[in-house]
Amino acid sequence: MTAERTHNGHPHSQQIEDPRTRFHSSSFPQQEQEQPATTDEMAPQPDHGEKTYRGSDRLAGHAALITGGDSGIGRAVAIAYAREGADVAIVYMPEEREDARATHEAVTAAGRKCLLLEGDVRSEEFCTNSVEETLKKFGKLTILVLNAGYQKDRDGIENLPTEEFQRVFETNIYSMFWITRAAAPHMPPGSSIISTTSIQAFNPSPNLVDYAMTKSAQVGFTKALAQELGPKGIRVNAVAPGPIWTPLIPGTEWDVTQFGADTPLGRAGQPAELASAYVFLAENNASYVSGAVIPVTGGKGL
Repeated sequence: MTAERTHNGHPHSQQIEDPRTRFHSSSFPQQEQEQPATTDEMAPQPDHGEKTYRGSDRLAGHAALITGGDSGIGRAVAIAYAREGADVAIVYMPEEREDARATHEAVTAAGRKCLLLEGDVRSEEFCTNSVEETLKKFGKLTILVLNAGYQKDRDGIENLPTEEFQRVFETNIYSMFWITRAAAPHMPPGSSIISTTSIQAFNPSPNLVDYAMTKSAQVGFTKALAQELGPKGIRVNAVAPGPIWTPLIPGTEWDVTQFGADTPLGRAGQPAELASAYVFLAENNASYVSGAVIPVTGGKGL
């Protein structure tokens, strides 16, 4: 048993837990949603760390912009950042408004400011404006989390429409380029840019060919940008999730019942299990970590 401190500064004890059973470890009920999918319709509900994440001011003084911050990994990161002392702006689509409000409530409950930015990251103008609004609200931008993503199960490349191919690339690649281009000149030394890539970048599934292509591109983006911005004191890294239970999954998969069961830990991950990776990459203790890709995959190899 080890002692830690909560986000309120009070000590608490942390028990050793079996990673195979710490979170939901049984099969999932069959379910499907249209994209963009929402949290409320998921069964079981994802765990974003609402009851478990404990902060200790590791990001005090920071201001973060998180794309796709309304739900899933983005919400878990927003909650963790707020409890670590950062103000948070989140980008989301109009269809995700209720999820965004829930994230806003969690951030403000932690005593931090939260800016809601509603729009579609496939718009260059919206991406640029999101950066400008964040700077106006917080007076700074020190953490940029490029997390917005879109994927769809494909039944053969001959059946992949060009407009769907474009949607995946505009959401996953164009948006991160537009936002980073607008943000980087305003980010001071000590800032961090963190992208959400995927195990698909290294171990692609044929039914996610277009999505896997974008995730590989994000790795290249991360490694190249780390070299460009390192001399300016800005670190650039990525997190590569494996099978994580987020709204993207019932909005993508034909059969979710055994989702994540093929990992060495035997289950899907929860968004809460990624938050610490994003906190680590943004904090001062990771000051020599740049150009890295951290896998959070339940043991599945990259």
